[in-house]
Amino acid sequence: MTAWKEFVSKKSITDLWAEFKQRYPNAPDSYEAWAFGDSTEMADELAKLVLEGKKTATASNYTLYSLENEPLPTAGLHNVILDGDGKAIAIVETTDVTVVPFDEVTEEQAYLEGEGDRSLTYWRDVHETFFAKELEGIGQRFHQKMPVVCEKFKVVYKK
Repeated sequence: MTAWKEFVSKKSITDLWAEFKQRYPNAPDSYEAWAFGDSTEMADELAKLVLEGKKTATASNYTLYSLENEPLPTAGLHNVILDGDGKAIAIVETTDVTVVPFDEVTEEQAYLEGEGDRSLTYWRDVHETFFAKELEGIGQRFHQKMPVVCEKFKVVYKK
């Protein structure tokens, strides 16, 4: 167990949502629950950045939304963020969503994602590898013009 987890109150998804709704009864009734990344370690690291206030944005592969016929996130959407063990650590509210080609993701987006040195170069290196792996899993290849869903959010509740 990483040291930061020792200070995080382990709550189930429904418990954390119930606490949030009790405190903010006018909040929406619906939410999504998910963890960042594709591994326990990545989910833990990125959840830690959310709790520290360094991560206020994320990017995802538009193609997966399209293939799975899933709606894109929208401003006002609430999400329960999970750590690598599937424990609820925070609730965030989406504040902005844009879809842009990979090679047009901005320095601001990279910085807000809070990873590595927060540079666009770092963001591109890490995300090209991540997106290439996702695309390979569905028989497609990464390219610089692939659409990326850029989402900004704010933490609205954590325990």
